[in-house]
Amino acid sequence: MNNKNKILIIDDDPRNIYALELTLRMKGYTSVSSASATEGIALLHSSDDIAVVLMDMMMPDLDGYQAIRMIRSTRGFESLPIIAVTAQAMVGDREKCLAAGADDYISKPVDLDKLLHVLSKII
Repeated sequence: MNNKNKILIIDDDPRNIYALELTLRMKGYTSVSSASATEGIALLHSSDDIAVVLMDMMMPDLDGYQAIRMIRSTRGFESLPIIAVTAQAMVGDREKCLAAGADDYISKPVDLDKLLHVLSKII
């Protein structure tokens, strides 16, 4: 792993955060989390060791599509890897996430093997 090895989980469901953090910790990753996109973006700005963002796309305050666009428009975060994590698994949802600026897409319930494979390519 490089010097930036922390994963930022942005999800409004504490059960999802708990499950992801537990799995990531068991696989040797470090993570921090936020229950809102606004708080997650603030956390991203205050940290210099975030390697990747796992972004829930459907949140009440600011949805993942808006949050990704905000992150991408911020100097220094244009190429930060962002993985869209969403319960939306309809035709076209993957493309919509990628068009918003996500680097990859994983549907819920999260296939942990797929997530770990995607992370291994990024970190």
